[in-house]
Amino acid sequence: MKLGTLRRGRASDALPGVVGVARLDRRTKNLTKRLNPGDVAVIDHVDLDRVSADALVGCGVAAVVNASPSISGRYPNLGPGILAQAGIPLLDDVGKEIFAGLKEGTRVRVDGDQVYAGPKLVASGTEQTEATVAAAMIEAKAGLSTQLEAFAANTMEYMKRERALLLDGVGVPDIKTQIEGEHVLIVVRGYDYKDDLAALKAYIREYRPVLIGVDGGADALREAGHKPHLIIGDMDSVSDDLLRCGAEVIVHAYADGRAPGLARVQDLGVEAVTFPAAGTSEDIAMLLADEKGATLIVAVGTHATLVEFLDKGRAGMASTFLTRLRLGGKLVDAKGVSRLYRPRVSNLALFLLVLAALIAIVAALAVSTAGQTYLIAWRDAWDSFLFWLEDIFT
Repeated sequence: MKLGTLRRGRASDALPGVVGVARLDRRTKNLTKRLNPGDVAVIDHVDLDRVSADALVGCGVAAVVNASPSISGRYPNLGPGILAQAGIPLLDDVGKEIFAGLKEGTRVRVDGDQVYAGPKLVASGTEQTEATVAAAMIEAKAGLSTQLEAFAANTMEYMKRERALLLDGVGVPDIKTQIEGEHVLIVVRGYDYKDDLAALKAYIREYRPVLIGVDGGADALREAGHKPHLIIGDMDSVSDDLLRCGAEVIVHAYADGRAPGLARVQDLGVEAVTFPAAGTSEDIAMLLADEKGATLIVAVGTHATLVEFLDKGRAGMASTFLTRLRLGGKLVDAKGVSRLYRPRVSNLALFLLVLAALIAIVAALAVSTAGQTYLIAWRDAWDSFLFWLEDIFT
């Protein structure tokens, strides 16, 4: 039975639909930090992406109400399908007026294409189902060619602006963490990051790579039982505790030098340097690792395909494409590492080694005079123990 079906069964017996407490935020990333299971998430997110949808599903929301179209038709974005498959009702394109007409914490009811607060109709829109999402995805594929042209234009524009950084590493800050000659693991809280980190557990234990958390990726590392060496990003989604953990902090600044996240870091009493660049935070993490001499860069939760670049929903993703071109074979996605990597010494090999050592010890004791003495003494002690047991039970 689907999640949505179960929740509908717990709604009011008198009224149909899904009931929950409304939580509102125009930025889905911010909203997911304060959602509770059973809440109704009210967002304003054109072309709902996969990462945001996964986060909403993980929060256990009862329903999602979107002020904007979850599928604009520009390209086949992945988020609405994830909500539909999870059985979470999605009410689409209800209008931005809902943020003025609905208060945080109000108990609402989502029924089909309408939202009620008590008996009052608050908003109405388009109910998205698996069937409507599938039909919209087919239509959206026709928009890929237009988006590809725009993506190519953005790529050329970025190349002109940041060619000094891409080609010569101009602007990369000096850091204290030793990277030259080391493996580097860069974690972004993106696609399948939890599964990838779990799959890389043996690799991390054996190779001990330099761990870089990109914003919330630092928290992801801690959740997986690791401590980041470097935290890079605009500091909008990393926790205060992680910023104070002793990791080196690099604040992503705009190309003109402005760094809004720097004030937050300094207020916490944490020392930081800035890295001005027009690309994304995951891009500058890769460029820094490459410029500082990493021999291998393993990426967790980053973007690897064209649809994923477009699904990120911003022109700046062209920088990721160019960054990957620069790094070439040095950059490996986590899934490739987890599928190809095997521990140098398997558990079976270790077991056989220990077993062989024990056999050798026993054999040595059996043929030596001292060993025979110990064996005789052990046998006498064992016989005495058996006689003692016999006396107790007879």
